[in-house]
Amino acid sequence: MALLTEGRIIPLIAFILTWVATYIAIGMGKEGKIKIRRIAGLDAIEEVIGRSVEMGRPVFDIIGMGQFTDIYATQTIAGLSILSYVSGLCAKLGAKLYAPQARVDVMPVAIEVVRDAYRVEGKLDEIDVDEQLPYLSGTQFAWASGIIGMAARMKPAGNIMIGPFWAESMMFAETFDRVGAMQVGGTARTYQIPFFAALCDYVLIGEEIFAAGAYVSGDPQQIGSIAAQDWFKFAAIGLSILGALLASVGVNIIAELLSR
Repeated sequence: MALLTEGRIIPLIAFILTWVATYIAIGMGKEGKIKIRRIAGLDAIEEVIGRSVEMGRPVFDIIGMGQFTDIYATQTIAGLSILSYVSGLCAKLGAKLYAPQARVDVMPVAIEVVRDAYRVEGKLDEIDVDEQLPYLSGTQFAWASGIIGMAARMKPAGNIMIGPFWAESMMFAETFDRVGAMQVGGTARTYQIPFFAALCDYVLIGEEIFAAGAYVSGDPQQIGSIAAQDWFKFAAIGLSILGALLASVGVNIIAELLSR
């Protein structure tokens, strides 16, 4: 039995290089050598919260139904980072925050994230987690129905949805639009992005939610992971261009190399 299977040598090398690059990037992030550019979506989030304060109406922050043990965990972490950022702004500016929960494993983390943000602003006594971070249901449409009912009753001035979303994305976007809320939506689940794009005032598309989460959290691991991904994107683009140029003159060395 061969130790290495033909056709999988390059993917193995790429995996090892990815691990090494991520490790190096995280180290550079801890030293402050890597910075993430602030994206426009964060300005839109600030506008949502400012509008909520001016109108005297609450703001919702929905992080989706992802878990820490599924393939959408990174999106959930990005949503929690944004929740921390939103909580800090709400505490600072005086907007009332609601963040209904759907997962029992994520909920304790979300509560602590919000409490920490209010504690930093010296306003821990202004947050009621039982009221403002209620557990509605672990079932998709029961949870969605609960949020829709809250939105209909409270008529929030703003709604921020960052994280993994499924069919409920359309229900949320339509409901909050109907009650007049300004919305910022973002997910890396490409099937749901069109619903956000149709009804939200600003959309974070795909990997933008990871960049936004890393920016507001300042977490070296998130920052390093983003940087390592970008390095490999540049490498892939470079190889594609080089391969196309060489192939145009009859040299297929890049294609042959990548097939190994």
